[in-house]
Amino acid sequence: MSASSEGRALYPSLRNKRVLVTGGASGIGAGLVEAFVGQGSRVVFCDIADDAAAALVARLAPAAAHAPLYRRCDLTDVEAVRRLVAEAEAALGGLDVLVNNAGNDDRHSLDEVTPAYWDDRMAVNLRHLFFTAQAAVPGMRKAGGGVILNFGSISWHLGSKNMPVYQTAKAAIERMTRALARDLGRDGIRVATIVPGNVQTPRQEKWYTPEGEAEIVAAQCLDGRIQPADVAALVLFLASNDARMCTGHGYFVDAGWR
Repeated sequence: MSASSEGRALYPSLRNKRVLVTGGASGIGAGLVEAFVGQGSRVVFCDIADDAAAALVARLAPAAAHAPLYRRCDLTDVEAVRRLVAEAEAALGGLDVLVNNAGNDDRHSLDEVTPAYWDDRMAVNLRHLFFTAQAAVPGMRKAGGGVILNFGSISWHLGSKNMPVYQTAKAAIERMTRALARDLGRDGIRVATIVPGNVQTPRQEKWYTPEGEAEIVAAQCLDGRIQPADVAALVLFLASNDARMCTGHGYFVDAGWR
């Protein structure tokens, strides 16, 4: 569904922008791909869920000004990350916006964490954000600017249970964003963190009973469940020229969940 058909904002500055979205086949990521396609952006997205990615492309392509392009990529492989950025730049003729969305919030206890699990989760939830940015920056510098949007999480702000390694990675993303924003600002590159609340996706729904969902809404300032389109609306604004002076900070879309 396009942004215009939902009555949402259209950003002229996003038309024909060249966008890379990681983890774009399902959930929030699919919402991001759909939103950018609805803006007339040129989108490459990566994932490892081939069937879901193919279904998303098939759904969006018929009405799209530019059909999204899918690339399979294991983001825990740094060389594969570098190839992904190079392939996206080649396919799009450059890169204006990088959305580092991919991650995995599997629950885990302190006692069961091994060094191998720690390293794997850091690779899944933190390391690739740095190396996709590192790979994208030379092209953005040459073009005179760009936008890097990193996905954090409300979980560490809340002190949620049963995800200490995940929360460590997500907290680090916000500080990494601050560092990159400082280092890249004079190159015209803006860097910000998106901090979603509990977004209603099929993956998240597997963690919660109806009673648990009711508890989430009760803890929010606003009624209702956050949808991927709500997160995408914030991402579109921050990617657009309307947000030209927004950098270095975390921007929440959590319905006031505390």
